[in-house]
Amino acid sequence: MIDHRHFDGNTLVIASHNKGKVREIGELLEPFGVKTISAGDLDLPEPVEDGDSFIANAEIKAIAAAKAANLPALSDDSGLEVVALNGEPGIFSARWGGPEKDFTLAMHKVNEAMGNNENRTANFTCALTLAWPDGHMESFEGKVFGSITWPMRGNKGFGYDPFFIPDGYDMTFAEMEPAKKHAMSHRADAFKQLIDACFKN
Repeated sequence: MIDHRHFDGNTLVIASHNKGKVREIGELLEPFGVKTISAGDLDLPEPVEDGDSFIANAEIKAIAAAKAANLPALSDDSGLEVVALNGEPGIFSARWGGPEKDFTLAMHKVNEAMGNNENRTANFTCALTLAWPDGHMESFEGKVFGSITWPMRGNKGFGYDPFFIPDGYDMTFAEMEPAKKHAMSHRADAFKQLIDACFKN
């Protein structure tokens, strides 16, 4: 059995400047009485994400924030992997939205790249890394499978949510109530692993 380090503080830096992501992570952590503050609120610089996997990029962000803030930090690196595009946009999911990280543009580009391909299968992957200022890290990865739909539908989510339908449902993540999405998402999958390993006694 792996011996994970337990989080025993009360303040956690969310190593992200993405407000939607920060809000979602904050909601998932709320039941544990953890106060969250974002890297954006602390004006922390965004590190260069030059890893070759979701976990590698999550670790880069988490350790940079933990050391800069001298507090434990949690980072999330997530993205959309489309079977018809050989797993793209993958770790470059945000970059498909251009310099402004415009996900409406990114969704148009993904749909265009897929063309008339009948295989609409896709999945979201989320890597979570919890890092401490001393350099210790704990990393977890979760996935949710589904398909791409077009045109986009719904306005409740963020990122690629408006054109992703999870398996077994007929609505996009952006059409679901947040609590329903939280119960099944890639982030929820990774989060359950994180909570079980580092937050529960």
